[in-house]
Formats: sequence, C-alpha cells, structure tokens
Amino acid sequence: MPDRLFLWIGFNLFVLAMLVVDLGIFHRKAHEVSLREALSWSVVWISLALLFNLGIYHFWGSEKALEFLAGYLIEKSLSVDNIFVFLMIFSYFAVPARYQHRVLFWGILGALVMRAIFIAAGAALLSAFHWIIYVFGGFLIITGIKMLFAGDEKLEPERNPAVRLLRRVMHVTSDYHGQRFTIRTDGRLYATPLLLVLVVVETTDVIFAVDSIPAIFAVTSDPFIVYTSNVFAILGLRALYFLLAGVMEMFRYLKVGLSFVLCFVGVKMLLVDFYKIPIGVSLGAVAGILAVSILFSLPFALRSKRNIPQH
Repeated sequence: MPDRLFLWIGFNLFVLAMLVVDLGIFHRKAHEVSLREALSWSVVWISLALLFNLGIYHFWGSEKALEFLAGYLIEKSLSVDNIFVFLMIFSYFAVPARYQHRVLFWGILGALVMRAIFIAAGAALLSAFHWIIYVFGGFLIITGIKMLFAGDEKLEPERNPAVRLLRRVMHVTSDYHGQRFTIRTDGRLYATPLLLVLVVVETTDVIFAVDSIPAIFAVTSDPFIVYTSNVFAILGLRALYFLLAGVMEMFRYLKVGLSFVLCFVGVKMLLVDFYKIPIGVSLGAVAGILAVSILFSLPFALRSKRNIPQH
C-alpha cells in the first residue's frame, strides 16, 4: 500500500538521521560515556518510542498501539539480557571504556540490517505457510526451558567461526589503535582487536535475533509493528548498556523471567487457531513476569551494595 510504503521510507530516514546525529555530533570523539549522558539518551529513546506509540494509537487505534507496546517491552527486556553478554565481551577483550560506544554503535547498525532481513523472512514464511507459527511457538518454548535451566554463560570468542575466519584472512594487531577497526602498516592491512570485538558483538546479536523475532510475531503479525518495536528497542540499547552496566545485580533473576516470557508467547502461538489470547492480557502477563523477576532480584542488589567497602 502506498501509505505503508511512505511510512517505511519515512521511518528509516528518521532512524538514519538519528544515527547521524548520535555518532556525527554527540559522539564524534571517543570518550567514556558518563552515567548522566547514558540516562539522558535512555530518556530520549524511550520518549521517542512512546511518542511513536501514541501516533500509532491516534492513527490505527488501541489494538495496534498495544501490539507495539508489547513488542517493544519484549524486545527491551531481551536487550537487557544482551547487556550481560556485552559486559563479558568487553571484559574478555579488555576494551577501553572510551571505545565501547563506537563498537556498540556499529554493532547495533549491523543488528538493524540483520533484524530487517530476519523480520522480512519471518513475515514471508508466516504469510506463505501458516503452520510455521507452530514451529515458532515450539521453538520459543524449548528456548525458554533451556534458558531456565542453563547455568552461567561462558564466553569463548576464539571458537567463534566469524572470529576464526577474520584471523584467517587478516592479521590482527596485539594492541588497540585508538578507535580504529583497521590500520595499514608497510602496505599491509591489519585488523585491530576492536574489529574482533565488533565481529563477536554482531554474531552474538544474530543468536539473540533468532529468539526475539519469533517472540514478537507472537503478539502481532504486522511487519511494520514488529520492525519498529524492534528498532526502537535496539536504538536504545547502547544508552541502556552504559546506564545499567554497573547495576546488573538488579537483574539477577531476569533470565528466569525471560524464560517464562518466551514460554508464554510460545504457548500463545500454539493456541492461535484455538483461542486468541487478547493483546491486553499478553501485555499484562509479560509486564507482570518481568516486574516480579526484578522485584525478586532487588534483595541481592541491596545486599551487594551493602557489601561494597566504603572508603
């Protein structure tokens, strides 16, 4: 439809403009992102998402608005899980704090492209083969159960096929060279460790996308709602990382909550031809599960804070 085509083009132009403003103006020079800066950008991205949701409500009604909000909440909560992995990646490679934003910026830019491809493929499959929804539902339930009983994640970047391929085709320097991903020395192009970090971040996001995209299709079949809710959650991920990196104890039981969310949306998909769970109920269930998981995590966060030695 022409109006939808205009929306797709307009939304993507808005995203590109925001990315240019972010990297080209506010983060042109590498620097360590302060808590105040992270909080400010988090407020900006969440406010933009809620304003967009208000626009959906005004033009398309409450049903579509609730679908966007549910999709955004699911993706936002799954993105907090990404932060655990980002912390491990940056720690493993000892990435200086002032370069972390640059890695996340380009990593998220790549994630936006990959998510668009995944969403287009998912929408096409669901449109052509209705039974795929049962595959998605079963996959989410299995993923949720595995997440519930999985132990602590172990990071092994050197076993990453993409990292192995990069090391095979390019020499990698032992030291960082500012915020550059590559350098040229004696006529030969070298990758810096920062490029290795970016490769690991990108491949990690592919794994997360496999979980999150089917989860959002459980609350809406509208590709535009799926895409925009994904994009807004991803765009706010960098600011959220710098805001929450030091208080991850607050999310000790988030994985438990996310496992129940994935199982819930999986069941919702399996029941779609027998009983359609109202979107309001879905939104309430997802929000309630996440709230309870954070509430149960708070005692550990407070205990950890009391145990920090005072100077």
